[in-house]
Amino acid sequence: MSFQRTTEQPSHYRHLEKMSVQEILSNINQEDKTVPQAVEKALPQIEKLVAVIADKMLAGGRLFYLGAGTSGRLGIVDASECPPTFGVPFGLVIGLIAGGDAAIRKAVEFAEDDREQGWKDLKAYDITAKDVVVGIAASGTTPYVIGALNQCRAEGIVTGSICCNAGAPLSAAADYPIEVVVGPEFVTGSTRMKSGTAQKLVLNMISTAVMIQLGRVEDNKMVNMQLTNDKLVDRGVRMLMGQLNLTDYEQAKELLLKAGSVKKAMEEYNR
Repeated sequence: MSFQRTTEQPSHYRHLEKMSVQEILSNINQEDKTVPQAVEKALPQIEKLVAVIADKMLAGGRLFYLGAGTSGRLGIVDASECPPTFGVPFGLVIGLIAGGDAAIRKAVEFAEDDREQGWKDLKAYDITAKDVVVGIAASGTTPYVIGALNQCRAEGIVTGSICCNAGAPLSAAADYPIEVVVGPEFVTGSTRMKSGTAQKLVLNMISTAVMIQLGRVEDNKMVNMQLTNDKLVDRGVRMLMGQLNLTDYEQAKELLLKAGSVKKAMEEYNR
């Protein structure tokens, strides 16, 4: 049977322009409700990929996300949030997009069609078999991503993938494929909608689960978060007060700022 992209199938809804705003919003919301159930079906696939990423990173490897368009941007968002949330170094989780950084804000024509460029972008980071590469493409057919994953396999680099079509070519190129089949979009083919939501949910799961495995979370707290603004400093102070049973806010704040993180502050306090 030939590969069929459900992400390109006609919307379940017709004549969207004739709908009231209330109808548009209600129908989009009804479609969005189906996404978590689709993700749930893929949990066993997600678990396998998380396990191998955690093992590789515990051994000193890095995680790369690779995508084009919305998929690439979502990977970059997840990668960029790891250092402030979990206190890991920049460069431990790296997001790459077809067309380079310029494509984050503005589409770069035909960048996703270059089958060779994805591997070139990875090589610029001196990628090795210690690392893991996760290709992201809603359609599961993006040449930029598939070409890179095929070359990674040839180089002995572990690969994963996230797409929204069953039996996609991208899945065949990955060691640990994840397929979250969300069906047709509300606006036909607009994969920034349900497909994008599904990819974001999966990326949240991957990075959060991996970082917990790496010991970057204690109890349910971001004890390694970077103190980059007043809100996060206040959160850290209150976290520290709760963990150490302190009642003096200023004392806790001084301890936190001197140590640089909640985890280090707790370690210094308990010495």
